[in-house]
Amino acid sequence: MSEYKFYGWQTADITTENGMTPRDYYDLLSDIWCADTCAPRLRNRWSHENKTLGQCSITAFLIQDVFGGKVYGILRPGGNYHCFNVVNDIVFDLTSEQFGDEVLDYTNCVEQLREVHFVKEEKRLRYEYLKAITDEAIAIKQIACPNE
Repeated sequence: MSEYKFYGWQTADITTENGMTPRDYYDLLSDIWCADTCAPRLRNRWSHENKTLGQCSITAFLIQDVFGGKVYGILRPGGNYHCFNVVNDIVFDLTSEQFGDEVLDYTNCVEQLREVHFVKEEKRLRYEYLKAITDEAIAIKQIACPNE
């Protein structure tokens, strides 16, 4: 098994109907995250070397669509929340790498609701774009590798 850098990768063993895990989604999203899916306020700092920057809420809600569970947020300086997933008591954060060596506290966090996040139209549109290109990538993968 490869070693990942996102928080909770070791225990993120839940699977979809087609056998994909959060690690598989991380691999898939690593080729999809881009400046267009990054939060506008962080876009000028986004790079391929820091591909998870500004991707947290739209990614967490996408993963919630796939695996269920809840999205929680860590309050950050400046008043924004960094979003992550909790599914069946398994905590994982596909976009934690954006913080480098900073250790985040995943305890006592506030649940995040898409209805609140998606009041911002730009965020809803980024989520819809991420979802569409992710669905397309999965469909292509399933056609190319039907027995995986």
